[in-house]
Amino acid sequence: DPLLSCLVILTRLFGNPKSLAALASGLPIGEAGMTPDLFVRAAENAGLSASKVRRGLAETKSINLPAVLLLKDRQAVVMLSPVKNGKVDIATTDNLDGIVTAPVAEVESQYSGTMLVVRPKIRLDSRSSEMTEAKERNWFWGEVVRHTPVYIEVVLAALLMNLFTIASSIFAMQVYDRVVPNKAEETLWVLTIGILLIYVFDFALRSMRAVFLDKAGKALDRKVSSAIFEHILSIKMSAGPQSSGAFASNVQQYETLRDFFTSATLSALIDLPFVLVFLVIIFFIAGPVVTVPAVLIPTVILVSVLVQFPMKRAVERSYRETSQKHATLVEAINGLDMIKATSAEGQLQRNWDGYVAASSASSETSKRWSTLGINFVMLASNLATTGVILWGCYRIFQSGPTSEIHMTTGALIAASMLTSRAMAPLGQIAGLIIRFHQSWTSLKGLNKLMELPVERPRGKVFIRRPRIEGAIEFRNVQFKYPNAQTAALDGVSFRIQPGERVGILGRIGSGKTTIERLILGLYEPNEGAVLVDGTDIRQLDPTDLRQNIGCVLQDPHLFYGSVKDNITLGAPYVDEASVIRAATLAGVDQFVRQHPLGYDMPVGENGRMLSGGQRQSVAVARALLLNPQIMVFDEPTSSMDNSTEAAFKQRLGAIARGKTIILVTHRHSMLALVDRLIVLDRGKVVADGPKSGVLEALMGGRVQARE
Repeated sequence: DPLLSCLVILTRLFGNPKSLAALASGLPIGEAGMTPDLFVRAAENAGLSASKVRRGLAETKSINLPAVLLLKDRQAVVMLSPVKNGKVDIATTDNLDGIVTAPVAEVESQYSGTMLVVRPKIRLDSRSSEMTEAKERNWFWGEVVRHTPVYIEVVLAALLMNLFTIASSIFAMQVYDRVVPNKAEETLWVLTIGILLIYVFDFALRSMRAVFLDKAGKALDRKVSSAIFEHILSIKMSAGPQSSGAFASNVQQYETLRDFFTSATLSALIDLPFVLVFLVIIFFIAGPVVTVPAVLIPTVILVSVLVQFPMKRAVERSYRETSQKHATLVEAINGLDMIKATSAEGQLQRNWDGYVAASSASSETSKRWSTLGINFVMLASNLATTGVILWGCYRIFQSGPTSEIHMTTGALIAASMLTSRAMAPLGQIAGLIIRFHQSWTSLKGLNKLMELPVERPRGKVFIRRPRIEGAIEFRNVQFKYPNAQTAALDGVSFRIQPGERVGILGRIGSGKTTIERLILGLYEPNEGAVLVDGTDIRQLDPTDLRQNIGCVLQDPHLFYGSVKDNITLGAPYVDEASVIRAATLAGVDQFVRQHPLGYDMPVGENGRMLSGGQRQSVAVARALLLNPQIMVFDEPTSSMDNSTEAAFKQRLGAIARGKTIILVTHRHSMLALVDRLIVLDRGKVVADGPKSGVLEALMGGRVQARE
């Protein structure tokens, strides 16, 4: 990928080298490769800032370099020096370590005119005062602020539309006060043509406002939802949720937050300040009659504010109950086979009905208070209109042919129209308040999610190790899972040399799977260190580490899609030969070639369309795909029959030469693949040595641990 390779060059130039895999990790790179927008995002993740500009080569100064030149045919090079004597220094993706001096004419003939200017971000160290440290942009409000120009346009459109509403009232007043008494037909047509033009502009502005909001909403949704999902995938396992269903429900609440900033709700919120403008106009037209709406409007606002307190409590309670309901639904769907097998449908239905009843009650309470607010606003609106008409009529009655004119019929009609318009936004206050509380509750939940620690914190510099030899060392490792009462590993120490084959035995809960998770960097030890090739894995980029470890977990997870999709998961760029090689070694080809779709054979959600042995074979093929130097297997043949296991052992023995193998198994037949055994019991190493000696000690009872 040209742009990705250019970014590798830039990370080296700026003293923070990263591998291709580390830079591409977590990015939605498609078959066409990295786009300029994805380049900016990848640079941000690498501690760099990038911006796309249009600039000629001759105009580019040293201060703007290095820069990535976007060439024709989707190619790219890094420009390292300004033009001098008709030549320019560049770094090409064909030679990542070298500098080429090329004629400017040759580069310009391929240059598209657009470049990506890249700069390293300044990292403040511990000597910087917290008071002077620049605050990082908020994940949500930062994106909202970026669309400030669009929202300014929306506010300006709202201003003009409300002014047009005033024009309608003035039109009615002029017609009743001047045109009708004087039968001024020409004036009538002039006013009518003018107001019709205003209506056309009003229509155009309303349409434009909707387009502006949709445009801002689409951009906001794309950026923020992508940031949320990227953060979810980056969260440390130790900080992960206890309930995936409740977690998914919290994430889903983003839609409530998004709708608040992209729907008619925001338009109603923008219209509220113009109520004061209408009151001022009513005062100039009808004088003291403005007292009626001026008194009722604060009353409506006061009632709406008082109503919001019980509404807030109901919304927060409904939020929690909805999360619990969603958690139950997800858990039931994932365990549907077990529910049926144990006839537990009634118990799950009882739990579900209880959560639904509680959620419905909270929702009903919220709606009841909201309805009360809306009905009061309607009552106040009717009272305001009636009061304005009543008082206005008496002011008209007080006017006479010889006395002072206190109010005209046209002024009464205009004041009535403006009063209705001033009260209209208040009718949405109750709805605005409940949607505000829903959005605010959603934002608080999402803020907690976005504050969870991630594997690659911004600003952290990892040691680049794109290739690992396979040495593994546990140095007095102490580890306890979050919220657990006892330690999973207690003072575990051992060393595995590159190319060594080690089996790990132990009873259930002894810590075997925990060792695998620590090797993969899924968790970090509370005390001690886990080292790979002599380097603490906390100093290695997680992607570089895991790209060099092939892992088959005890319960392999397959995603909806084809067999090939699941084999190439995490490495979609590999060629067909590598896929076929891994599938053949894992035995996938034995059942794939019997299917008419071949490697496009669907696996279903979580591999439900495959047998247990077939799912495990696909997981093994996925682990072998990149030919890693370290292989970690957790019961890789637990779902295989004897013949399939024998074939797997034979193939694994052939491919494991020179690789570090860690095998967790309860099958004695699989121990033929290892030369050394480590026995765990209650999180401690109770035996470690050559296979024959450890097995003899186990059989003789000298090691107190059973499998």
